[in-house]
Amino acid sequence: MSSCCRSGPCEEMFGAKAAERDLEEYLRHGLGDLERRMVADLRTVLGAAAHGAAPGSPRAASHGQPKAAMASASGATTSPTEADPVLAGTRVLEIGGGVGAIQADLLRSGAATGEVIELVPAYRRFAQRLAEASGTAGRTAWRVHDLLADPQSVAPADLVIMNRVVCCSAEGVELAATAARLTRRALALSYPRSTRFTRFAAAAQRTVYRWLGRTYRAFAWPEEVLASAVCREGLRVAAEGGGSVWRYMVLVRAG
Repeated sequence: MSSCCRSGPCEEMFGAKAAERDLEEYLRHGLGDLERRMVADLRTVLGAAAHGAAPGSPRAASHGQPKAAMASASGATTSPTEADPVLAGTRVLEIGGGVGAIQADLLRSGAATGEVIELVPAYRRFAQRLAEASGTAGRTAWRVHDLLADPQSVAPADLVIMNRVVCCSAEGVELAATAARLTRRALALSYPRSTRFTRFAAAAQRTVYRWLGRTYRAFAWPEEVLASAVCREGLRVAAEGGGSVWRYMVLVRAG
């Protein structure tokens, strides 16, 4: 699912067509594979913390995803069969969230309130449609906001989501650190795997776009750089996963 970087460059890449595509994808199929796995690990980590078990242990696994329904092929209008108690009372913040699919999924599964902050205004009406279709309209807010320009006006959240966003900005590492400072319990962060190929592809994109006079830039930040920036803000890595192109980490507030 597409997200954002800082305003002007983002609007070169992400507009109404991308927003409508993300909405339709969620309504038809639910979250994508990477997002489903990231959310499952997030809930497993929260369950482990609630029951005093280390993430990845058999006890922790028994308190993870299964009890709450995932979005089915019929889409976001499907209601969860049972709210996940580990999400009860939580505030979810999705940074660069586009139409807000992940926070909507968490709201449908038991979270109390959600907020999406985004740089591209074209996502607004599609986010409203998703909130209405998913039955979360009364519990979620969506606004255009530049987090790095004004982090103080964003309230901290129990759960912070930043999905496929840091790759869109030369300030991606700073953005990850800012998200960590807003995290009370857990941060879910996804990013492209930093390999020789992805770094070359990102560098080539920046060169071509510079020649074309366009301002959007892509980056493949090393995982250890992102992890270090976030952990300096008091979080620790509790789970990680992904595939050959995209990776994710779930981090929890230490202590």
